[in-house]
Amino acid sequence: MGSKSSRIRRYTEEFKRDAVALVHSSGKTVTEVARDIGVSAEGLRNWVKQDTIDRGRGAAGELTTAEREELRRLRRLAAERAETIEVLRKAAVFFAKESDR
Repeated sequence: MGSKSSRIRRYTEEFKRDAVALVHSSGKTVTEVARDIGVSAEGLRNWVKQDTIDRGRGAAGELTTAEREELRRLRRLAAERAETIEVLRKAAVFFAKESDR
């Protein structure tokens, strides 16, 4: 079995929002809040940073959560299309050989 630190844990969006709000309202550091709620400090720091970006206060060129999701969707679509093109290419080669017989 893997160690506790090697497991990937998923948190709900609500939990992440609440954790970020706690950082902003508690007066504690990200590390202190992370320890209090049992998450990694780096993970919480990333949630706080993404929240800042989503609120329009990030650096130029940083993607909002919605933009990241759209980019993931487009990448999946491109991969599916590439796979379809490869299948069609193989089919064309197969049928070209069949017609030569």
